[in-house]
Amino acid sequence: MEKERNIDRLAKYIMITAGAAVILAFCWFFRDVIIYMLAAGVVALLGRPVMNLFNKIRIKGKGLPQWLYAILTLIIIMVIFLSAVILLVPVISGIAKDISMANVESAAQSAVAALKSLNTFLAETFPSLGSDFRIERAILGSMKDFTDISAFSSFFSSAASFVADFGIGLCAVMFISFFFLKDGNLFPNIIAALVPDKHESNARAAYSDIEHLLSRYFLGLVVEMAGVALIDFLGLVFIARIGFNSAIGIAFVCGVMNIIPYVGPWLGGAIGTVLAVTMKYICLDGSGLNVSFWVFVIILIAIFWVAQIIDNYIFQPIVYSSSIKANALEIFIVLLMAGHIGGIMGMLVAIPCYTVLRVIGVRFFGHVKFVRQLTGNSERKDSENNDK
Repeated sequence: MEKERNIDRLAKYIMITAGAAVILAFCWFFRDVIIYMLAAGVVALLGRPVMNLFNKIRIKGKGLPQWLYAILTLIIIMVIFLSAVILLVPVISGIAKDISMANVESAAQSAVAALKSLNTFLAETFPSLGSDFRIERAILGSMKDFTDISAFSSFFSSAASFVADFGIGLCAVMFISFFFLKDGNLFPNIIAALVPDKHESNARAAYSDIEHLLSRYFLGLVVEMAGVALIDFLGLVFIARIGFNSAIGIAFVCGVMNIIPYVGPWLGGAIGTVLAVTMKYICLDGSGLNVSFWVFVIILIAIFWVAQIIDNYIFQPIVYSSSIKANALEIFIVLLMAGHIGGIMGMLVAIPCYTVLRVIGVRFFGHVKFVRQLTGNSERKDSENNDK
């Protein structure tokens, strides 16, 4: 009898493993479709507050159809997205063109005085470099090769297929997002159909919590990105005196890099400093504060550092702690683990995935001591308030 039980248990485990393998293979084979659905879910989360605002509008006590609200919401999102693209693509293309057409010899002559002491230090510290070593020649030569106009021509010629794939993906995401926005119960109904009846109420409540928290998180992330970019832009224009178009492009790059938790602001500041120095000393477009080389670099570092301080003490606590209701140490450990597993991409998806796991833990495993201590009493109270 005991042997039969063990065989039945083994058969059960084998079936579960085989089912999981089939599901993983299915997800891998249709990974593009799944990515479209996940992207559509993010768009729907961003558009949910707009939908809620539209639902409050009443004309003679009646609202308009949900499909119309969904279309209007998608139009607003698309207008904002396309406006950003139309504004930024010419700016970034202009920066790339200026760098590619820069006069390397003239740039080297303008920066050689500022770098003379650094060259001397490097030559004395590393004799193998030779007495005639010049760091500006090495950097500018590498940058000239990297930004050669032929490289850009090759890039743009190979970008046609990417644009086509992006267009198909964008249409698919917008189409799926329309149904997610139009029918707010579509996703909960799908989840309810996949779970046993006894867990259906908890599953619906968990989805409601996840939607609420992730919507706040993604909106906060957009606000954080725009806030950091605005601070960098104002500092570059009014303090560093970088040209208007160049400042927009550099600030946009820094804002986008800021999406990467903790590491992103440092990368954005480093890239922004290099680009600003390049525009002043290599492109020779007349922009930039009229100070010495090192003073100009220090000013740039100070601008990006101030932006990071404001982000760390104002933006991030609002986005991370308030939106997903987790303390800073907890988030930091999760990001370290995600970065170790999946690198930068892992860090990007770590917080949304962890938010989902937290909510599932509260709703389904709240009786477990570890989950109860991790999530705390406040989160369970918030969940109860959402139910009410």
